[in-house]
Amino acid sequence: MGDVSDAIPGPRLGSRILVTWIELTLVGITGGLLGDTVGGPPGFIIYLLTTLLTVAILFYNVNALVAWWVRAAGAGDD
Repeated sequence: MGDVSDAIPGPRLGSRILVTWIELTLVGITGGLLGDTVGGPPGFIIYLLTTLLTVAILFYNVNALVAWWVRAAGAGDD
């Protein structure tokens, strides 16, 4: 009854990796095409925003996994 695996479902690591990969691919391709189409200084800003969004996607997904591990570690402390 006090088992952590019963209290909190697993993080579904495989699906999280797949979703992250799809998000990064879509953001990268879209930002690259848009930045190349616009060109010049606005295109450079689009490239920078694409990089910022890529980092945000990685941080969000890593944070979700870390939050799951923290909840799982705290579930046994009750």
